[in-house]
Amino acid sequence: MANSLCEVLLTEAPLAPPAGSEQAFAGAIVNFWGVVRELEGGREIEGIDYEAHEAMAVHQLQLVADEAMSKFGVGHVIIHHRIGFVGVGEASLFLQVKAKHRQAAFEASEWMVDELKRKVPIWKRPKFKIDNQPARKSRLPVRTGSVLSDR
Repeated sequence: MANSLCEVLLTEAPLAPPAGSEQAFAGAIVNFWGVVRELEGGREIEGIDYEAHEAMAVHQLQLVADEAMSKFGVGHVIIHHRIGFVGVGEASLFLQVKAKHRQAAFEASEWMVDELKRKVPIWKRPKFKIDNQPARKSRLPVRTGSVLSDR
């Protein structure tokens, strides 16, 4: 495909599609946004701290992008991943694929998300919300040291 592009980026900045990335020179453009959900393991979170071995992560992202271009015959791949704190509702991943046909673009996108989760050394640590409600008083006595007292 003419105008081939393969771009990967790790950044602490909010994600946005690169300027001009929506210019259609292909039959299909697939944009995928991975957005931080409000629940992790059934518990509410404020966001996720992403850490990476940056040099290795960029290298692995590049390998995933290159393999997708070869495997699916797509001519354009962008993978941008956030590091640092990413709040609920914010994007942690932006991925764009351009291809001659939609099937290749969709398949490459899905495959790349799965591969980067498996191979790229980026770790997430959820920041759980702390319940700001005052503790309810227990009606049962509580033993503190050797003295029995009410809460």
